Amino acid sequence: MKILVVIPARGGSKGIKDKNIIDICGKPLIQYSIDPALELKRLGLVSKVIVSTDTSKIADLSKELGAEVPFLRPDSIAGDKAKSIDFILHAINFYEQLNILFDAVLLLQPTSPMRELELLTNTINLFKKNDEDSLISCYREEYINDLVMYKSGEGAKLEPLNSNHNKGVRRQDHGDVFVRNGAIYLTKVSYLKETGQIISDKPLLIEMRKSQSVNIDTLEDLEIFKRALCK
Repeated sequence: MKILVVIPARGGSKGIKDKNIIDICGKPLIQYSIDPALELKRLGLVSKVIVSTDTSKIADLSKELGAEVPFLRPDSIAGDKAKSIDFILHAINFYEQLNILFDAVLLLQPTSPMRELELLTNTINLFKKNDEDSLISCYREEYINDLVMYKSGEGAKLEPLNSNHNKGVRRQDHGDVFVRNGAIYLTKVSYLKETGQIISDKPLLIEMRKSQSVNIDTLEDLEIFKRALCK
């Protein structure tokens, strides 16, 4: 199976300036995604590792770190409203024009950096063993579910998402749920092209710890990640 690793890194960031390349414990944030991806390539588990970006600054740094940057994203898919499927299909189409074909795309977002190499290896092996269209990473959540969720109602009132919210249902009785954490997406190219979607209706699961599921979108997230990593 030929797998293309795509690491997306836009230049613009509203929450944290230069978020994708900000220094974390002496390394730019994007390196925490590039390094394990390159190790997967060295092991023969993926075919190519690219960074999809719209800026020369990120492109030059990514090349120095060993990733390929075969193009800069066009403006039409470079803004904050662009969807992930847009730059993924752009990368697929770029290589198809060169007669280079892939079976699947592994999306590694720099903002979800806590992925161990063993986890990524297990991810690819699981995907290869199962004939499914997609795989996502999740963490197991024992407390959060629709029994404790509400939406805005009239005035200052809340409307429960579950009618049993006040019936004293115990945690042991409602069961666990799995929450998508954004760290790993692995999808067949055929499914991406046919549906324009990254996640199928019944994706495979690769489970991660909740403590690994930091998604760096705010300065608070950044500080949590630094405290966990910089020792």
